[in-house]
Amino acid sequence: MNTTSTRGKHDAGPAQQPFTYPLRKEFVEPDWRRIPAYKDVTQAEWESALWQRKHTVKNLRELKATLGALLPDDLAMSMELDQKERATMSILVPPQMLNTMSLEDLWQDPVRRYMLPAFADRRTDWANHPRASRDSLHEADMWVVEGLTHRYPTKVLAEMLPTCPQYCGHCTRMDLVGNDVPQVSKHKFATGQKERYEQMLDYLRRTPTVRDVVVSGGDIANLPIQALEPFVSALMDIPNIRDIRLASKGLMALPQHFLQDSVLQGLDRLAKKAVDRGVDLALHTHVNHAEQLTPLVGKAVRKLLDMGFRDVRNQGVLLRGVNDSPKALLDLCFTLLDHAKILPYYFYMCDMIPNSEHWRLSVAQAQKLQHDIMGYMPGFATPRIVCDVPFVGKRWIHQVAEYDRERGISYWTKNYRTSVEANDADALERKYEYFDPIDTLPESGQAWWREQPKAA
Repeated sequence: MNTTSTRGKHDAGPAQQPFTYPLRKEFVEPDWRRIPAYKDVTQAEWESALWQRKHTVKNLRELKATLGALLPDDLAMSMELDQKERATMSILVPPQMLNTMSLEDLWQDPVRRYMLPAFADRRTDWANHPRASRDSLHEADMWVVEGLTHRYPTKVLAEMLPTCPQYCGHCTRMDLVGNDVPQVSKHKFATGQKERYEQMLDYLRRTPTVRDVVVSGGDIANLPIQALEPFVSALMDIPNIRDIRLASKGLMALPQHFLQDSVLQGLDRLAKKAVDRGVDLALHTHVNHAEQLTPLVGKAVRKLLDMGFRDVRNQGVLLRGVNDSPKALLDLCFTLLDHAKILPYYFYMCDMIPNSEHWRLSVAQAQKLQHDIMGYMPGFATPRIVCDVPFVGKRWIHQVAEYDRERGISYWTKNYRTSVEANDADALERKYEYFDPIDTLPESGQAWWREQPKAA
């Protein structure tokens, strides 16, 4: 029997857990007055959505004027070079988000690393994966009308507009969202907004197999409530629509928007109608690090829950240098749960857009992270790490069918056809590829990839 050996281990004293709850410091709104441009800003101004939008940083010149000496010269130069040669998104950062960054060391700050990328952040060996593409998930290929992606059998994505309150460097919709940058001329909607919305609604009225609509963009926080409310209300009038998810990173980046009287009143009307119609109405946001959560975010979430939203859920993205450790993910998840009342839901693999290799993790690294965060949170609040595989969709990270770790190629299967595969008899039989960042591969795998352009 091994009773003696087990007792001996216990007698040595309790072993330290890999993660100890809680880790989060006091949950407070950071003092914005430490930022030179905001030293005289009142609380009323800070909590005004209009003030936040008016003072949103839109370029490097405005960032320098806002931060002053807090922005290191070498970092500013690196950001300028990045905008000229690597960035797929232009600069757009609200004061609320700037205030969540650590100004003592902006180079290493996790929020800065994906909101204000620098050229020096990016890899010089494999800055861009050979299989990267502008619309890496082929969402536009699956538009059934302009802006309405029908990818899954029962779910659609409505891209309502091409702007956000803030621009994330890793944005998966970099092909459509935001301003042109030297590397990317953005796609433009060809149809007027009102006509596009009518086309979307008409398609959904004619397609009773759809029950779930994600209302996104861009970001619904940039859509006036006078336009958002009638569209969502019309969705509720379609008998087959049972789930509506409003997608907004603005809840985290600009919570002041959701605390405006007119917005609250419009959302309250929608929440009441959803209850009357038996429709589940939820809001999905996008928080990647615990520091981005503040009491103002929590206040906005409580308003939504009190008026009858079923849930507020978080869909983060795994990013190297931001949240690629069990401690960072667990700290974020507990902060979401305990302080903001947001349900951790998904962490996506960073999509294969151009110049994103320094952010991306391998499937193996994601599998380990999923393993390492299990058991700490209640099961209903333990986020799933998913890989959004082109032409397949979201798959739990352990659902990979085959995995060539040497070359970093994972193979995935699916059980439905997308809207572009109606006549593809082999769609459910083939295996679909996803690619790890090449710098995470052994030298033999990297050598194989170096040969691919020659072979092509």
